[in-house]
Amino acid sequence: MTDLAWLGLGWDEGPDIGGPYGPYRQSERLDRYAAAADRLISQGTAFRCFCSSDTGDAGRAAGHRDPCRALDASASAFRAEAGEPFAVRFRVPTRAPGGALAVRFADRIHGDVSVPVTQIPDAVVLRRDRRPTYNFAVVVDDVAMRIDLVLRGDDHLSNTPLQVLLYAALGERAPEFGHLPMVLGPDGERLSKRHGATSVQAWRERGVPPEALVNALALIGWAPAGDRTIVALDDVVAEFDLSRVSRSAAIFDPVKLEWISSQHIHAMPSERLEHEVATALVRSGLLEATEPEAAASWIRDTAEFLRPALVRFDQVPALAQPLFHPGGALGDEERAILADPTSRRVLEALAASIENERAPWAEIKVGVQAASGAKGKVLFQPIRIAVTGHAHGRELDGIVPLVAEGHRRIPRAVPALSARVARTLGGLP
Repeated sequence: MTDLAWLGLGWDEGPDIGGPYGPYRQSERLDRYAAAADRLISQGTAFRCFCSSDTGDAGRAAGHRDPCRALDASASAFRAEAGEPFAVRFRVPTRAPGGALAVRFADRIHGDVSVPVTQIPDAVVLRRDRRPTYNFAVVVDDVAMRIDLVLRGDDHLSNTPLQVLLYAALGERAPEFGHLPMVLGPDGERLSKRHGATSVQAWRERGVPPEALVNALALIGWAPAGDRTIVALDDVVAEFDLSRVSRSAAIFDPVKLEWISSQHIHAMPSERLEHEVATALVRSGLLEATEPEAAASWIRDTAEFLRPALVRFDQVPALAQPLFHPGGALGDEERAILADPTSRRVLEALAASIENERAPWAEIKVGVQAASGAKGKVLFQPIRIAVTGHAHGRELDGIVPLVAEGHRRIPRAVPALSARVARTLGGLP
């Protein structure tokens, strides 16, 4: 329920808001299932099963007929009254409603489905502990809640013939059914932990916006008109039609999801983006809780600087790390670059140029180039390393002004350019 609410998928009734067909938890409807099972026993369409294998139907062959169905009704009642534990099993009829030898129903996705009655087992409907099995609970619930259309995964298609017989035994008309294609991983296998993040919560924690996740999920096994990729929830609501749902198993592609996520982030309103970036920086410990408000304009500029590179919001700390670099602590590649004598000249010129922390970056660049005689890669790589700690990354024209402004706004978190350069120079051989 938490995940659905985060995705923006509301509901008209349920355990949290009530409604005319409650209660909405099966654990609160146990008396209804027991009453329905007793009714089936009294009319002869179910029987008590005293066998030891009484908790379910695992391992039973299709069409299995339980020996307890042959028990005399009075003998069965006597054993029950004597306290002998029992489960309740459905007595599958020899013919389907209407006298047919097969259960037939129309599926909104798969079309007409037909299953011989002889393939349907005498399934448990009520366990020994008086708790219902899935197939029985959903039928009783659907009847009580006046459900007219059931949409679920096609792994439940094999359950439907039994359920159709249960509706008939209860004297009710079965709802319509639509069995949607299963979602598989990129390798064509059922989704599992080996495919990585496979739950809504996992993608939420990775920083995928809810509207992007809804967008991606909606496209699994369905496509809007015009085969658009970026669609809003309102568009899905307006255009969704079962006729456009594929019968084939659908593939969940995390690479496509991340591309969709990037498109939603790139088009996100500025205020929302700023909030998400600030939240990620605080959560990572790069900023304290009160600092985003004190540096609102810097957060805004930082968010816009990060926007083109963002795919998920959990990337914010790593992408923003160069802005918080304290200087020094370099890797092998960076140390090798700074070992060149030209790099020392560049950094010494840079140190002299930024004594005035408020000097414009364009002016600093010109001054360092003139003083060191370096240009191009030889000029900018040492500067990048001193400022960010890395030889590669986003454009310096965006980073340096953000570092300077960040230090003025939140000096605790964002070390000064001069301090970074000094520490880097101090570490040179």
